[in-house]
Amino acid sequence: MAAGPMRLELVAIPTGEEPLHGLYYEPTAAPVDGAALIFHGNQSNFYVGPPAFLPPHLAEMGLACLAFNRRGHDVVATYRGRDPVGGAFQTTAQAIEDNELAGRHLRQRGHPTPVVIGHSNGGTLAVRYVADHPETPALVLLSAHCGGGRVHRKISQLGLFAGARLQELTERARELVAAGRGRELMLLPGWWHVISAESFLDYLAGPPDLLELAPSVRCPVLFLRGADEDRELYPADAFARRAGGPCQVIDLEGCDHWYNGRDEEVGRLVTRWLSGVLRREIPA
Repeated sequence: MAAGPMRLELVAIPTGEEPLHGLYYEPTAAPVDGAALIFHGNQSNFYVGPPAFLPPHLAEMGLACLAFNRRGHDVVATYRGRDPVGGAFQTTAQAIEDNELAGRHLRQRGHPTPVVIGHSNGGTLAVRYVADHPETPALVLLSAHCGGGRVHRKISQLGLFAGARLQELTERARELVAAGRGRELMLLPGWWHVISAESFLDYLAGPPDLLELAPSVRCPVLFLRGADEDRELYPADAFARRAGGPCQVIDLEGCDHWYNGRDEEVGRLVTRWLSGVLRREIPA
């Protein structure tokens, strides 16, 4: 789409460690009427995929938007030094804290109740955020995974994460952590390729459980998913049955996990749905 006029501001939200860098998008052609908070997926960032292609669509309907990097962004990065940071070192507690800090940043800008949008692991984290913030007016989930204590086994069965070496790598991670070497990196046979020992064990303990949290989500939900994505790993229908409020599920034929080549279609789907839920008009 041809993006309408927007003001873009680079932000750096303090955490006590490296800040959360991101972009704050603000419409300039019409009054700002609400905001959206976007959570990226595992090993991703705010400038690739849904966090990058959705903000112009949201601005068209008058929503300011914050897309940001959690401290667990990309795989391995650095911040003003040679010590490694990034997704290989993430923990669930850190991710939940980062999302809270981003929400606080929007509140300080005068947006107390943003729409929440999350892709993949960011969607699972978004469900936790909305359960903690029942004032949220709407939630958009883009291929949110099941979370909980079973997600590491499921993705390994699909050839990701630890693959067929789950037991071996679990034992190795425990050895490293017990030896005080929890930040030491281990190679994984599948995506996401490299991880620290302590982050590996943290993921085994489980991110938020999507289905357990579903009854706590009472706002309207749109759950998008590629039609060929694994139904157990991305349990949109089960979530809709358990959700505490209305949930619309849309399966997109021929669509991959990152919505490659479908940016415009997904942007239109999300804004049309939000316009109905929020009772807003969007440009034709």
